[in-house]
Amino acid sequence: MPTNLPDPTTHPEPGKLTFTAPRRGKPPQHLADLDVAGRAAAVQELGYKGFRAKQLSTHYFEHLVTDPDEMTDLPKAEREGLVGAMLPQLLTSVRSLVADNGQTIKQVWRLFDGALVESVLMRYPGRVTMCISSQAGCGMNCPFCATGQEGLTRNLSTAEIVEQVVAGARMLRSGEIAGLDDADRQTPLRVSNVVFMGMGEALANYRQAINAIHRLVDPAPGGLGMSARGLTMSTVGLVPAIDKFAAEGLPVTLALSLHAPDDELRNELVPINTRWTVDEALDAAYRYYDTTGRRVSIEYALIRDMNDQAWRADLLGEKLRARGKGWVHVNPIPLNPTPGSKWTASRKGVEQQFVERLRAHGIPTTIRDTRGSDIDGACGQLAASTA
Repeated sequence: MPTNLPDPTTHPEPGKLTFTAPRRGKPPQHLADLDVAGRAAAVQELGYKGFRAKQLSTHYFEHLVTDPDEMTDLPKAEREGLVGAMLPQLLTSVRSLVADNGQTIKQVWRLFDGALVESVLMRYPGRVTMCISSQAGCGMNCPFCATGQEGLTRNLSTAEIVEQVVAGARMLRSGEIAGLDDADRQTPLRVSNVVFMGMGEALANYRQAINAIHRLVDPAPGGLGMSARGLTMSTVGLVPAIDKFAAEGLPVTLALSLHAPDDELRNELVPINTRWTVDEALDAAYRYYDTTGRRVSIEYALIRDMNDQAWRADLLGEKLRARGKGWVHVNPIPLNPTPGSKWTASRKGVEQQFVERLRAHGIPTTIRDTRGSDIDGACGQLAASTA
C-alpha cells in the first residue's frame, strides 16, 4: 500500500496536470493550526503561562468567541495580546446569500491575501450540514465545475478550514438560520455533519485537511468534539492519498467523485483520470472500505446526453458489484449548471432510469438533495461572480 502522496511538482509527468499552488505567503498562525501541546508551547513562547492555551481553546471551540472582552477568566492586561497572537481574524465575510426558506446560507469569505472561498450551511430535519472549502480554487480542471474553471490559487491552512465550521456554528448559535421547531429550541443547534465538498481537492492539501479533521473531532476544548462519522472527505480519485487516508484510522466517510464509469469519458470530465484510471480509483475506494469498514459514497453528476446513458449506469453497476456487496452507495447528483456552460442537468426521466438501472444491479442509490440552486449554488460559482 502506498504510504506517501507523491509531490507532482518535484516529479511531474509530461502532459499531466499538477496541483501545487503558487506561493503567496502564509496565513497568520492561529490556535486551530496547532495541537494541544503546540498551543501551550506557542503561548509560552509569547511569554504567557502555558495553561492560558487551554483557556483560549475553551473560548474558541466551546464558547465560539474571539472577543477579548468576553474572556473574563483571562487577566485583563493579557487578553489583547493573547487574542491578537493566537486568534487572528482569518475569514472576512464578503457576501451571504439565503435560499430554501432560510435553511441554506451560502457564504463567500475573503482570506488574508484577498483569495475568496465558499462555505454552505444547510439545515435538514434533525441535522445541520456544512460544506467547506479546502483550497482557494482547484487544480483538478474538471470542465463542468465552476471551481475547476477558476484554477488553483492556493491551499488553505488548517485553521482557515476549521474557521469555516466555527463560523457556521456561531451563525447557528445566534439564530441566523431558519427552521427552528420546539424540539430545536430545547436543544441548541450545532453543526453535526461536515463535508469536504466545497472549493478544492482536499486530498491535494493533505496534511492541512487531516489536521482540520482532528480539530473538528478532538474533544473540547482541544477541538469541536464532532463525531468523525459525521464527516465526509470527497476526492476525484488521488489514489495514493486515498490509501494514505485509510491508514489514518479515522472513521470518516470517503466520497469518490466518479462522474463516468469508463476511462474515455472520465478522461474528459475528470482529467486526473489520465493518471489514475476508473478501475484504479474504484480499487482504492474499495481498499478504503476494507480498511476502515466505512461504506464509500460514489458521487455522480448527471450531465445531459454526456454521462447519463443507461449503458453507463449498467457499466457502473457491474463494476461496483464485481468488487463486493455492501461496500458502496451511489449518489447521482443533478448537475447545477454554471452560466454560459454547455453542461446541463439530465432530464428527470433519464435521471430516474439511471437510478433504476443501478438498483437493478443491487447497488443502493439515492438522488442527492441539491440546495441553493437559486443562489449561484454550483461550487465556486458564487465566489466567481463575487470576484
